[in-house]
Order: sequence, then C-alpha cells, then structure tokens
Amino acid sequence: MVNQIHLTVAVVVERKGRFLMVREIRNGLELYNQPAGHVEPGETPIEAAIRETLEETTWHVVPTAIISFTTFRAPANDITYYRLAFAADADQLDPLQVIDPDIEEAMWLTYEEILQKRQQLRSPMVLEAIEDYRRGIFYSLDLLKTHR
Repeated sequence: MVNQIHLTVAVVVERKGRFLMVREIRNGLELYNQPAGHVEPGETPIEAAIRETLEETTWHVVPTAIISFTTFRAPANDITYYRLAFAADADQLDPLQVIDPDIEEAMWLTYEEILQKRQQLRSPMVLEAIEDYRRGIFYSLDLLKTHR
C-alpha cells in the first residue's frame, strides 16, 4: 500500500440542544457521523469543513473553534486518519443544495440519542468530539495558518 496522508475534517454543530449528524450506509452497515470528509488539494481545513457540511447536510455553517486533532487507525482498512474537529454555528439551510449521494440523511440528534447509537458511530472520534465540545474544549481558529 502506498503511504498517504488522510487529512479529514469533522464539524460539531449544536443547535437548540441537538447536534447535526449524518446517517450513511457503508459496507451494508448503517453508521452515524458528524459532517466530515477529506481536505482536498489546495483547500484549507476551514474551507473543507464548510464545504463538507454543506455537501452532506445542506447547512451553511460558520466555524468558531477547533475542538481537537485526532489520529485514528481504522481496523477495517488499516488506514491512519488525521481528523481536525471544528465547532461551528449553523447559519442557514440551503434549499437549493442537494445532499451528497453517499449520505442517506442529515438529522439533528440530542446527546442522549447519539449515545443510544454509540455502536453505530463511524469511529470513536465521533463521540469524542461531541464530548470534548460539551466539556468546552475549544482552541482558536488562529492556530491554523495558510500561505498561498
């Protein structure tokens, strides 16, 4: 296998006591995740977070903070993922945006509902990011620098 960096972003959005989540089917399994995905070449992590959230949920968001930077080696494919989790505010729903075909639906779930789906979370990083968010672990977006 060729060594590659798998830099991903995830976005924790809370609104009225509920978290924005996506439901997806992977290898026949129903899984839940935050809006998340790979950073594309030439894109900043913040741009990727905004784009992925819009593509997967049809919500425009405004990133407000960094929650964590996590490394995870997925047992299913033996790939190491580097995941930058952001906190963001929901700005507005885009009625013209079409949800990414890999996503079954976007939904707002309470923390308790997410805990009930614990076995269906895409990775341990999903719940960890929400719990860090709930504990108020936030770092300034100024931590990220871009040179173009």
